[in-house]
Amino acid sequence: MPTSFLGSALRGTFFILFGLWWSVRYPLGYLRRKGNAESQPGHGTQRVEAFEGAVKALFALAGILVEQFTPAGPHLQLHSPEARGWADLTRWHYTTIYLFFLLSGIVDVVSHSRLKLPLGLDRLSLSVALLIEGLLFCFCDYSNAALDHHLYSLLAMAIFAGALCALLEVFIRDHIILETFRTSSFLLQGSWLWQIGFVLSPPWGGPGWDQTNSSNFKFLTMCFCWHYAGALAVLAANAAASRCCNESCQLRFGDVDVELDCGMCIRKGKKSSGGALLPESPSDDK
Repeated sequence: MPTSFLGSALRGTFFILFGLWWSVRYPLGYLRRKGNAESQPGHGTQRVEAFEGAVKALFALAGILVEQFTPAGPHLQLHSPEARGWADLTRWHYTTIYLFFLLSGIVDVVSHSRLKLPLGLDRLSLSVALLIEGLLFCFCDYSNAALDHHLYSLLAMAIFAGALCALLEVFIRDHIILETFRTSSFLLQGSWLWQIGFVLSPPWGGPGWDQTNSSNFKFLTMCFCWHYAGALAVLAANAAASRCCNESCQLRFGDVDVELDCGMCIRKGKKSSGGALLPESPSDDK
């Protein structure tokens, strides 16, 4: 399957950005829930989920437009009469992937709006989008490019791992282990897409790696493991930074909850403090 470095890098950046964001957001949310066992998802959390969905939908829509309407794109033409065959199925391949992530983003926004769709529908749509992505990469025509097939098979492992986590989150909501594993799968997928770009279409020009050298297969398999180790290291570092941030906010604000609202810590008073604001009853004056 033809691969350009720029396209692979941009797709990888999308997953890395989401992974980095989640690696900070989810530990902070876990610490907030741990500090107050009775806390429920507030309006701030819903705004963050809707914001994530909007960003996801915009990225996916931009990807569809780029794949279809660049000068070399098929311009929504699936069959070419001139060539008497399909019109650039590689671009349609990525358009289909972007389409399901676009739907996932729209479901995220609607799920956390006033329509109040069933809880878990946002995670289900994300799982479906990842399953479609993995399916398309698994059954793509790699011809005699064995190294391409090996690279995308490793990528499919990260994709299906994220899809499984998202599917489990439909039934087990706000579980820090599942959230962490899904975050690590996104970081791994993003960094591996960058690796695919460097291997198959180096940015400095020239041919890609040798498709027949068995040593390349062994090295890239090890390299995939190193990528995951790097993702875990990023998760650990951001979780530690989140804990320090949470403790700093608690020391600064005192006896208040800390909630992540679009990347900022905001003050949220305890429910018990509401009683102090009530006026005294007339019976107290007698």
